[in-house]
Amino acid sequence: MLFRDIIGQETTKQRLKNLVHEERIPHALLINGSAGIGKLSLALAFAQYINCKHPTTDDACGTCPSCVKFAKLEHPDLHFVFPIVKLEKSKVAICDDFVSDFRHFLLQNPYGSNNDWMSQIASEKQGMIYEAESNEIVRKLSLKTYESEYKVMAIWQPERMNAVCANKLLKILEEPPAKTLFLLVSEQPDALLTTIQSRTQRINVPLIHNIDLAEAVQSRFNLSEEHARYVARIANGNFRKALEIIELNEEQKFNFEQFVYFMRQSYQRNVFELKSWSEMMAKIGRERQKSFISYVQKMLRENFILNLKQEELNYLNQDEMQFSQKFSPFVNERNIEAMMDQVDLAELHIEGNVQAKMVFLDLSLQFSHLLKK
Repeated sequence: MLFRDIIGQETTKQRLKNLVHEERIPHALLINGSAGIGKLSLALAFAQYINCKHPTTDDACGTCPSCVKFAKLEHPDLHFVFPIVKLEKSKVAICDDFVSDFRHFLLQNPYGSNNDWMSQIASEKQGMIYEAESNEIVRKLSLKTYESEYKVMAIWQPERMNAVCANKLLKILEEPPAKTLFLLVSEQPDALLTTIQSRTQRINVPLIHNIDLAEAVQSRFNLSEEHARYVARIANGNFRKALEIIELNEEQKFNFEQFVYFMRQSYQRNVFELKSWSEMMAKIGRERQKSFISYVQKMLRENFILNLKQEELNYLNQDEMQFSQKFSPFVNERNIEAMMDQVDLAELHIEGNVQAKMVFLDLSLQFSHLLKK
């Protein structure tokens, strides 16, 4: 991955390059920010830049043996840790069992989410980094580097580490092997142990600027300038979301359709239909359930803003806007806080593996009352 291939983020790129220019490379970076903004791509570009044989002041050369291997994510001194699921009949789960799939996933979806990755491996589970991975980390870092000056351990979504794994990682961070670089790429850095956070240098990655995002989607998808600006505004700094808007993928269609159905049946207090709907939602898997709840939070916020006649602050696509123009009066100052509280509670329960059928049925019954306020 080269810095020039990453959309926008010029300030963050320069900060990373300055660490190399000034010979201040830390042993551990915590690169955090929202989904879809290129955090993992930045981490990999930084790793490639450090180990490039002929770097310029602005980027890796892209042609030396090290860069060629980094481009395929197959460099022997580049190691990955990421959320996985246990295979059937397997007592131990480690990332090496999935690393070929993960490399393919990153090459095809450098801005992909955990949901995308779980779909790639055909899992409806949430995914986690298990205890056994800590032993693999220790083993790999105990080896000498094969070709490069630095061994790189890229940990994607470290907040999903098992507690035992997190504590073992802490010990390695306290006494890291020489010439080892940890790159922790997180969307929820505060979910990490505070002691892990304190042993890393944090880099906060902002949203992609709308101008940069518009230019990227216009050139990559041959959009008109006006359409590109519209997509960038609605995506609000998230390239993955921009792709969803352009492609209107199945997950987005599903979330929109279920939101409309959920709200209509709740308003009509159709308990029988809501019960059937809750049973259906219970079968789609935790990650898709969490995705839907996030979508409900977003739609409630957008409808409340629309109800306040602040359309310039809205980030709705055309289908969402068409529905929301009629629905938004039912999301107002009398019920918005209570509705968001109920959705937050549902999110907490889904995260805690509470029976999903009960979670969604309770949520819909609460909304049956709140939408009438």
